[in-house]
Amino acid sequence: MKFNITKKSGNARIGKLNLKHGIIDTPSFMTVGTYGSVKSLTNNELLDCNAQIILCNAYHLMLRPDQKIIEKAGGLHKFMNWNKPILTDSGGYQVFSLSSQTKVSRDGVEFKSPLNGSKVFLSPEKSIEIQINLGSDIMMIFDECTPYPANKEQAKKSMELSLYWAELSHKANTSSMPLFGIVQGGMYSDLRETSLKELLKFNFDGYALGGLSVGEPSALRNDILQKITHKLPKDKPRYLMGVGKPKDIIYAVSQGIDMFDCVIPTRNARNGQLFTSSGILNIRNKQYESDLTPIDENCSCFTCKNYSRAYIRHLDKCNDILAGRLMSIHNVYFYQEFMRKIRFAIESNTLDDLIKNVEHNYIE
Repeated sequence: MKFNITKKSGNARIGKLNLKHGIIDTPSFMTVGTYGSVKSLTNNELLDCNAQIILCNAYHLMLRPDQKIIEKAGGLHKFMNWNKPILTDSGGYQVFSLSSQTKVSRDGVEFKSPLNGSKVFLSPEKSIEIQINLGSDIMMIFDECTPYPANKEQAKKSMELSLYWAELSHKANTSSMPLFGIVQGGMYSDLRETSLKELLKFNFDGYALGGLSVGEPSALRNDILQKITHKLPKDKPRYLMGVGKPKDIIYAVSQGIDMFDCVIPTRNARNGQLFTSSGILNIRNKQYESDLTPIDENCSCFTCKNYSRAYIRHLDKCNDILAGRLMSIHNVYFYQEFMRKIRFAIESNTLDDLIKNVEHNYIE
């Protein structure tokens, strides 16, 4: 892996991330394909949306179809016929999202399988083994995603466990594949600094901020970003995990973040929420029943070039799966175009103007 910063504007930066399966322009947004696919979209449609990298989940792929099947196919890229980069989440987020079905110990986490209720144990070593077998372009350490709210004692205990697992993950990586560390510490800046200080000892290939976008107010998250982002290594990729609203993304970019992922584009699309150059549009609103204009007249995606709001609303009302597909195409394209606009704004020193425009259009 090679990472080069090509331009800076304030704390924001443009870069090139060279990986085994391709080059990523940063700041970058990774479309989520948890089970080895972006729901309802073909790889060609993803490419038409200018997707450069996708995120898959090691925990879920371990359960289904099983890493042995994927390994037999020649790795995840060949199994899903995707020849561009893949980042794999380690399963650490599932420690948080499935917390009611887990038992956490120093050695790892015992999950209750959502498929058949059987017990599944995932350790840092096992997570790295799975990711190596998948053939990831970027692997993530196994960590515990600290919930919100958590008092300082709880956050410290969680952070220390994640640091121990980071060491085990580092030792387990017997490959030459890039491995990112994950800074934890809840909403406590001093714990975040301690976490980063210890992670730096392992010289990871990149550094992520985890445990954000877990229900905390955006102002609190932004305060953490402002205090910790500039302390991450300047010569390595910086990844903010799970953050996906346009305002949150562009603020994080202004603080120096390079990589993002979130299920928002596709999940929200399937529920009729569409992102446009002038804000959010809910296609299920009656006002679009006879609206024959595209979702966004400024958009060049397949959906906007071929279909109207009225038609897409009609499909959605009929529960036609084509509605979800067309809306997902639009949102995935929008996010990639949004990141392109951010990169252009950094290049042209107009990021502040773009931030003002996004703040105006995306009022929460």
